Amino acid sequence: MLALTTTEAVRPGILIVDDEREELRFLTDLLRRQRYHVRTASDGMAGYQAALAAPPDLILLDVRMPGMDGFAACRLLKANPVTRPIPVIFLSALDEPDERVAGLAMGGVDFVAKPYHPAEVFARVRIHLELAGRRKAVTAAPAPEAPHDPDEVMALAAMRLIGDNLGAPLTLAGIAHALGTHEKRLSQAFRRHAGMTVFAYLGEARIRRGRQLLADTDLSVQQIAEQTGFSSAANFATAFREQTGATPTAYRQAMRQHGPMAEHQQALPFDWRQDPQP
Repeated sequence: MLALTTTEAVRPGILIVDDEREELRFLTDLLRRQRYHVRTASDGMAGYQAALAAPPDLILLDVRMPGMDGFAACRLLKANPVTRPIPVIFLSALDEPDERVAGLAMGGVDFVAKPYHPAEVFARVRIHLELAGRRKAVTAAPAPEAPHDPDEVMALAAMRLIGDNLGAPLTLAGIAHALGTHEKRLSQAFRRHAGMTVFAYLGEARIRRGRQLLADTDLSVQQIAEQTGFSSAANFATAFREQTGATPTAYRQAMRQHGPMAEHQQALPFDWRQDPQP
């Protein structure tokens, strides 16, 4: 067996995930000509598993694929500490600003539009490999990560998805679909890891966000209700009072008069539970 040369041994590894065979072949040939070590996968789950088994230096990830799409795969990649540092460049045939913003918000570093322009692909891949290399050079090498429980990764990905979309009308089916799984699997994973249902966590997350907005902003209760996914200020006020024992208005007054310690005090100079206003 021939020994690998030093150059071959350190070739950057790229994982391409795309369900279109012709595009997969085109990108593979393109990048191998640049001396990259290329692996491929044809759907989001296969790509996630391939990255977990042997983390590449960079992932090119198609957005729209049957089964688990690119966004769902990215959520899992960024929820697992083993794969979180890997730069993800999305591949997309659509030039939609909302899609680009969503991809960047969930952890992607860039987008490459289809049809591909070879020079653009080379440039974006090279730039993000160089940036990742610089980050590694200035960061102390962490201890090797143990394989993570798939249920834990699923639950963490769901928590991040919920946190990023508190103002949206979330459903269990919608969350499961966004993670490339089904409702039963998500519910089981979430209960096992978080010790509560998805919607119990969603309710708590919305109230946590409401507390933050009440304390740190001058938004009206109606505006806060809209940003935290409630249909009205009254519904927000009811849920808020059930969890905190205070109305939103009384909570805001207490926080501004007494600061964060007000949440931990058993008694306040006034009875905040008697304020009838939302």
